[in-house]
Amino acid sequence: MTAYAFVNLTITNTDSFAAYREKAGGALKKHGGAPLEVSKAPEVIEGSAAAPSVAVIVTFPDREAAKAWINDPELAEVHALREGSGTSNIILM
Repeated sequence: MTAYAFVNLTITNTDSFAAYREKAGGALKKHGGAPLEVSKAPEVIEGSAAAPSVAVIVTFPDREAAKAWINDPELAEVHALREGSGTSNIILM
């Protein structure tokens, strides 16, 4: 069954984020993932949490594919670029 991941990023290092964006698509594709929606202007409409700089909904064929993507040792460099971009949270739905 299709799985979704909610990715929110608060960018503090634009150079690292630019490098990440160049590689992120290929890393997702390796495990069947694809961005469903990307917002560069997310807005909190309820609650007190601060809005991230970027919010993304990513689709995967299933939960196992999403976990394979995040745990793939061959993608450690790509994940490090995202992590070096600022603060990120990824929630598997």
